[in-house]
Amino acid sequence: MNALIPIKPATLHDVAREAGVSLITASRALSNPGLVSDKTIERVKQAVEVTGYIPNLLAGGLKSKRSLLVAALVPALSVSQFLPTVQALNESLAEAGYQLILGQTGYDSAREEAMLNTMISRRPDGIVITGLVQSPAGRERLQRAGIPVVETWDFSDRPVDMLVGFSLLKVGGAVAGYFLGKGWHKVGVATGGDHRALMRRDGFVATIGRDVPTAIVPAPSSLELGRRALSELLQKEPALRAVCCSSDQLAHGVLIEAQARGLRVPEDLAICGFGNADFSAHTVPSISTVHVDGPEIGRLAARMIVDRCRGEAVAKPVVDIGFRIVERGSTAA
Repeated sequence: MNALIPIKPATLHDVAREAGVSLITASRALSNPGLVSDKTIERVKQAVEVTGYIPNLLAGGLKSKRSLLVAALVPALSVSQFLPTVQALNESLAEAGYQLILGQTGYDSAREEAMLNTMISRRPDGIVITGLVQSPAGRERLQRAGIPVVETWDFSDRPVDMLVGFSLLKVGGAVAGYFLGKGWHKVGVATGGDHRALMRRDGFVATIGRDVPTAIVPAPSSLELGRRALSELLQKEPALRAVCCSSDQLAHGVLIEAQARGLRVPEDLAICGFGNADFSAHTVPSISTVHVDGPEIGRLAARMIVDRCRGEAVAKPVVDIGFRIVERGSTAA
């Protein structure tokens, strides 16, 4: 069998030759098209198609000191509440000529630390992180690296660099206040074991004014874990009247378990989720939830990164995007 002979990749010289222009003109047409005519740009584009040329972004990045890559860390892509943020971030960066690289931390702080170290070593043009960087050493490394950083889906007066998010404690407190306003005092919490979910639980408990029955499940949450959480809560408090859930997925599982036990929702048991997932408006009854504008978080984070890379001042480096409770059938008693 004859060995396959590797095909030599096309070079900028090949593009210039095909287009009938000089090497520097071909380079300008691709990297700084404002310096050449539209007719020349079109000829060079056609030559790129014919030759199959792919620009060497690494070499270009060494000259411009820009990689045109932005890295983002998310806990898990399976968690629906983060997907609108990732999609908006990706689209906004693409419009500005940047590519997005995603990393999943799996809700593991050690893994997040390792991934941050890898990202810093690769020198992306920006880093977007879901949540706050908890490690003091990690914060210091990011600040020393001089890479634009946007923390999201949390809030702090002292971010590493820039931030788009909201107060987790206030979210929990708002749901607790909503329950109390309904006259529900025998309440419980079904929550994931990750830092952000537990912070919302802390806010809930602080507003209630006493400790409450709590079922903590591994993150990311699921229907199965939601059913398990309600079973645990009912063992702790058989007269439970309302449940605050750390995600809509968990709330859906709580809803299924309640119905399986013959409990009427919301007449016997009220349920509130978090994240305003697409499905939450279409369950029976529909799930009350906390809405956060995930797409706007992504758009603002992208704008901050791009503005910083362009040497422009970021007007508001810390943005509290807020949240709102969406009342639906699961609490409309």
